[in-house]
Amino acid sequence: MFKALVFGLIFFLLATFPATWLLMLFAGNVGLHQSYWGTLPLGILVSVLLAGVTKPSAAVIRRETL
Repeated sequence: MFKALVFGLIFFLLATFPATWLLMLFAGNVGLHQSYWGTLPLGILVSVLLAGVTKPSAAVIRRETL
């Protein structure tokens, strides 16, 4: 159970890293100078929104007729 929690935490941080890093760079350019941990909540939201937007909107179901 503990190994699963550690793996989940590491996977979570790796999955949200690109969005959080880009937001941190943007925040630095506009003068906010936020750290990684300061932009992590917004990075999580951006990652979830991007995952929701990029998922297929229609599922193809193949039905076998008898």
